[in-house]
Amino acid sequence: MSDAKICLVSSCGGHLAELRALHSAYDRFEHFFVINDRSIQLPEEMEGRTFFIRHAERDLKVLVNLVEAYRILKRERPDVILSTGAGPAVPFALVGKVLGIPSVFVEISAHVVRPSLTGRIMYFLADRFYYQWPKLERFFPRACYGGLLY
Repeated sequence: MSDAKICLVSSCGGHLAELRALHSAYDRFEHFFVINDRSIQLPEEMEGRTFFIRHAERDLKVLVNLVEAYRILKRERPDVILSTGAGPAVPFALVGKVLGIPSVFVEISAHVVRPSLTGRIMYFLADRFYYQWPKLERFFPRACYGGLLY
């Protein structure tokens, strides 16, 4: 699967930092990023390979994100979606399911004893789910403990 293509989806800030910390898992594959903030200074490795979507906060803009996800996924045709959350993860996982694209979700390290809302939703949507703190096992019994990214 050396010619696989990976769609990397996250919010900006800590979510994006943790997604980028997974670079050893995706660097050798063709990949592109999807983020929800046009105002950030892109790191060099993201320049020319980043799609920007609207920022949605549990409002009707999520419907716009679904359309954006469909357009991007249909155009790029990735083999897998990898996300660390937050907002963009759910629309991309939902559209990915419809299009037959599996998703992998990593719950961010900021959630030590309780899962995030995105994590609670993605647990049921993602084909693979990883968490970084052992205390989260009780919330995610079918997921995999992956240890800390940092």
